[in-house]
Amino acid sequence: MRHQNSGRKLNRSGAHRVALFRNLVAALIRYERIRTTDAKAKELRGFADRLVTLGKEGTLHARRRAFDKIRDRDAVQKLFGEIAPRFAERAGGYTRIVKLGCRPGDAAPISLIEWTSEAKPAAKRTEGKKAAKGQRPAAASGRRRKAAAATA
Repeated sequence: MRHQNSGRKLNRSGAHRVALFRNLVAALIRYERIRTTDAKAKELRGFADRLVTLGKEGTLHARRRAFDKIRDRDAVQKLFGEIAPRFAERAGGYTRIVKLGCRPGDAAPISLIEWTSEAKPAAKRTEGKKAAKGQRPAAASGRRRKAAAATA
């Protein structure tokens, strides 16, 4: 039984999991949105939110604690300089997860995780055939086009 064992193992050893989340959160800070599997995104959300809370503290001790988690100087600098001040008035919920569908190779559910902000609209779906259909102009389909041409 998994009493008081929180978090997902993601089929990795403990050290591999720690390295994975260090890299994922550094990429999220650097690029501000990343595509990953649903399970990784859901687990990354709590990790990233705790780092933003450290960034909002702004103390040297908080900066050192954040560096201990991320181990990337540029990411810590951006976290404390740009990202944390953006959420100064917000009490929590700094990340958003948008489901994108399934990965073609193994059908793993893929999500986009990004920082929330009122200025940016929600991410649009830009993958696969469904996105291509959604971006076409609203012209009539083949049958309707033939029927419309016949009546005109």
